[in-house]
Amino acid sequence: MNLIEELRWRGMLQDMMPGTEEQLQKEMTTAYIGFDPTAESLHIGSLVPILLLVHLQKAGHKPLALVGGATGMVGDPSFKAEERKMLDLDTLQKNVNGIKAQLERFLDFDPAKPNAAEMVNNFDWFQHISFLDFIRDTGKHITVNYMMAKDSVKKRIEGENGMSFTEFTYQLIQGYDFYHLYTAKNCKLQMGGSDQWGNIVTGTELVRRKARGEAFAFTCPLIKKADGTKFGKTESGTVWLDPKRTSPYAFYQFWFRTSDEDAESYIKIFTFMEQQEIEDLITEHRKDAGQRLLQKRLAKEVTTFIHGEESYNFAVEASSVLFNKDTAAILSSLSEEDLMDLLNNIPKYEISRADIEAGKDIVSLAAESGLLPSKSEARKMVQGGGVSVNKVKVPGIDMVVNTESLLRDKYILLQKGKTYIVVQTV
Repeated sequence: MNLIEELRWRGMLQDMMPGTEEQLQKEMTTAYIGFDPTAESLHIGSLVPILLLVHLQKAGHKPLALVGGATGMVGDPSFKAEERKMLDLDTLQKNVNGIKAQLERFLDFDPAKPNAAEMVNNFDWFQHISFLDFIRDTGKHITVNYMMAKDSVKKRIEGENGMSFTEFTYQLIQGYDFYHLYTAKNCKLQMGGSDQWGNIVTGTELVRRKARGEAFAFTCPLIKKADGTKFGKTESGTVWLDPKRTSPYAFYQFWFRTSDEDAESYIKIFTFMEQQEIEDLITEHRKDAGQRLLQKRLAKEVTTFIHGEESYNFAVEASSVLFNKDTAAILSSLSEEDLMDLLNNIPKYEISRADIEAGKDIVSLAAESGLLPSKSEARKMVQGGGVSVNKVKVPGIDMVVNTESLLRDKYILLQKGKTYIVVQTV
């Protein structure tokens, strides 16, 4: 199975220029994808282009990961309702460095290999080109009519906010990237999301008109959720690849909580599992969807790929903390955001912080919180070893709950069997 066939069955192929598949079958081909440095970390919306580069390299071709130090100064207007906020140079450079560090984890940069990955930054060539040189030597090859015919441009021009000249030039700047990489690194293919098709073919036109060469392109569909909501967003915001922005636990939970329909699609796109294995897993999952076999495997594959096996194992343990016994250490190590996520669907009981600071006997707290119906019932249950605080069994009725019992200085998890109450200080 060649690269195009592989991507096609995975649902990762949308538009493709004629001759692209033949070019990839003919020889080792250098190809690139650009990443805009709009933040210091990539998010899961960037996972598909990352995976495209990985698939490309696995198929024996040479990947170039372009970080847009120059294009980031402009901001891609493609299908955006309004102009992006301009970033200052320090922020832009910080973002470029962060993204470079992430991309280096996913591709093989071993220079001894003929198809070793390379990182490039378009600021390296644009910083030496003057505005007059650019419009004279490059701008003359692409007509305004051609640029305005692009859907991404037409939508903005016809919209309320219009389009600045700065944004209008973006497709020409991105197109020049392809031309430069074609002439400097024999790069013959650009890949990207389907919203980039207009910008990408402008690059192939520049290669044809300015370099008298032939270049190729294909795009992948933009990932959508079956219910129509935006992929990569949760109630708490964007799902980032940086563990400091989105913890491995929260990252794991995003994939674990996907719907059955989405999981069947995502496991093809976001994992490297073989076709037969995926088909077998889907068949097995459909027999008893309640076991969430598909979601568990999806979450495992993606979390391990991004964060490593150790982080995946912790995420699984944290996810099951309410159902296992000896998990007190994991509970106390969760961030406040992850802790709130974990405890979200558990009944809450609010208590004044002053009461906790003064000390609250466990029998009274268990009864007042509703964990047990009365103090007498609470006393019996505690004496029988049936009550836990933060997953640790209460040793006796003389235990006093105070600030030392607080998780993230705010929460206490009471447990009786499979019944939980979250005590929250206010």
